[in-house]
Amino acid sequence: MAKRTVKDLDVAGKRVIVRCDFNVPRKDGKITNDNRIIQALPTIKYLVENNAKVILMSHLGKVKTEEDKAKNDLRCVAERLSELVDTKVTFVPVTRGAELENAVAALQDGEIVLMQNTRYEKGESKNDPELAKYWASLGDLFVEDAFGSVHRAHASTAGIPSILPNALGFLVEKEVKMLGAAVDTPERPFVAIIGGAKVSDKIAVVDNLLKKADKVLIGGGMAYTFLKAQGANIGQSLLEEDKIDLAKEYLEKANGKLVLPVDNMCADKFAEDANTMVADSYHIPDDYMGLDIGPKSIELYRKELEGAKTVVWNGPMGVFEMKPFATGTLEVCKAISELPNATTVIGGGDSAAAAIQLGFAEKFSHISTGGGASLEYMEGKELPGIAVISDK
Repeated sequence: MAKRTVKDLDVAGKRVIVRCDFNVPRKDGKITNDNRIIQALPTIKYLVENNAKVILMSHLGKVKTEEDKAKNDLRCVAERLSELVDTKVTFVPVTRGAELENAVAALQDGEIVLMQNTRYEKGESKNDPELAKYWASLGDLFVEDAFGSVHRAHASTAGIPSILPNALGFLVEKEVKMLGAAVDTPERPFVAIIGGAKVSDKIAVVDNLLKKADKVLIGGGMAYTFLKAQGANIGQSLLEEDKIDLAKEYLEKANGKLVLPVDNMCADKFAEDANTMVADSYHIPDDYMGLDIGPKSIELYRKELEGAKTVVWNGPMGVFEMKPFATGTLEVCKAISELPNATTVIGGGDSAAAAIQLGFAEKFSHISTGGGASLEYMEGKELPGIAVISDK
């Protein structure tokens, strides 16, 4: 059943609470990448143009101490937002009380209030019913537009919408549509590429995608646990000893669907200036570690991707932050981006960062804005912030 979207709500003159994801990276109090603010604009602008009284909520960073509070103040977001929208933006530096209530009461149609960081409240992450009830009392309607947070049942993501009439914003609607089309109803052949450091982080994803995809290509540090399970000599490469039996089990039930690197770019230390060599996957020297897939693996993965109609990619192929070990991620990124008429989706996190950093952002059908949420979607888990939204 399709979920209600913001267009299904009558918003004119109503106080509309929007849960956004303004968890932006900063340095010395200055925003270094405003992508998450930009992504929220379609929903915000729609509400402004349709004469809603807009109340924005978001978390920013982790808040455990008073020092964290000072460091994760949302004022910088309010300042950037006011440059991007053509209306009045009022920042309220508190999360409850008269100052907040008065600012909301003073809202004119088409104006915006941005409330202080939701995590200033201890009850936020516990989905405290009293807090959710208080925040809900500030609005008439609720719009879920923070895909990066929908996998968490917090007061601002799951508590408020359990009280108010609700809908998805355009950002979350697009995420659900694109991830759903790729993972749940893919056009075949469907190839999944899973990278990253640890098998334990991605095992549920591999499990779910083995049932759905035609091929699952493995890269990154997690590949070495699978290779070790096949009896390979992996030298000093990353290994999760306690996951070897699990890796064996997956290799057996994969029926040839699971594709592992055949060679690797190896180094004698975990550093940019390390001595490097290419070694085949079964014979990595004892004093070397694999830090990227090698040239033959790149060719193999390129071949496996030929003709694919749906591709989902989550996790880099190597330590892409270090130049000597970025080639695998770069080449896989390139190969996916060149596929004709394919639906290509990156599931957030490091792979999204890599695609953007390497200049491929425009070449994909969709780059997810939520690493954890897209990962849980790929695992087949229910996302509380979406489950709570009413069906059409």
